[in-house]
Amino acid sequence: MRAVTFQAPGEIRVEERPEPELAAPTDAVVRVAATGVCGSDLHIYHGRVAIEPGFTIGHEYVGVVESVGDDVSSVKPGDRVLGTYCTACGNCFHCRRAEFHKCDNGRVFGHGALLGDLQGTQADLSLIPNADLTLRVVPEGMDDDTALFAGDVAGTGYHAIFGDSAHPDPIEPGCAVAVLGLGPVGLSAVQFAIAGGAGAVVAIDSVEERLQVAKAFGATAVHLTEEDPRAIVKSLTAGRGVDLAVDAVGDPRALEMALRLVRKCGTLSMPGVYAERAEVHLGLLWIKALNVRAGHANVIGHVDRVIAMLEAGVIDPAPLVTHHMALEDAPEAYEIYDRREALKIVLTP
Repeated sequence: MRAVTFQAPGEIRVEERPEPELAAPTDAVVRVAATGVCGSDLHIYHGRVAIEPGFTIGHEYVGVVESVGDDVSSVKPGDRVLGTYCTACGNCFHCRRAEFHKCDNGRVFGHGALLGDLQGTQADLSLIPNADLTLRVVPEGMDDDTALFAGDVAGTGYHAIFGDSAHPDPIEPGCAVAVLGLGPVGLSAVQFAIAGGAGAVVAIDSVEERLQVAKAFGATAVHLTEEDPRAIVKSLTAGRGVDLAVDAVGDPRALEMALRLVRKCGTLSMPGVYAERAEVHLGLLWIKALNVRAGHANVIGHVDRVIAMLEAGVIDPAPLVTHHMALEDAPEAYEIYDRREALKIVLTP
């Protein structure tokens, strides 16, 4: 089968790989129909997240079940399914507390030995461990592009705004939210904030096309360098700052601005990926007595709610899919994505 493999920073390749086989009675094998290029894939592409050369990358996927192990009960061969970016065992200390994203035995697709040695989903076929927990049947009538978002991007946007079932921090109707970075996660967070009843959602970026998408969703779009985000936030919040600031970038400069935009006793949400040390004004966090939510999103914990919202049309990812490309064109897709000329690229095997 064909698979998109990491070779070195800035270099990926489509190579032939052996077809995966069931390794445990809880496994499934899925024939991939659509797989996304994600912002966290760029961290691998840039060498920020180190993985082994030749490792298959990717963690967003929709497809059809080819085979299942004897203990799999929720899906069967022929089912059209979507899957989450990670797996969980369902039985460890964290899973029993619905903290599936921190499962002691959890693995992340396409991120090398460091995160579980689980080959990625940018391939013709993918092995899916713990299929009953990892996979969901796609609702009738939902297209691949929409379903693709449920297992990572939309779930991460949901987590950024609402927290998770184990540690909820729901926004209040009428509150103010700022989202820094309008990639797919940031734009999903914008939609969830609006759906959650936020009175003002300030969407900040430097790419005009992304600002226009946020504006179409109902946000106040603010250009990072051509406007003054702090002044605009103050004008919308009687000088207090936003109740929730979302760093959807994973860059210390975005985090520093988020610290300055959020009000005292507000919440700082950090879905953006940090893979190294960063220097920010920690005194701002302390003196403001901020609540902080950071790390991987609990997508397994959110996936059923997210699917329901997607199915109802409350969240619409269609404007975020800007490119459809063939799997064999993955090297070009990564170059396009790296130049910020795309929001979401869907690869079709």
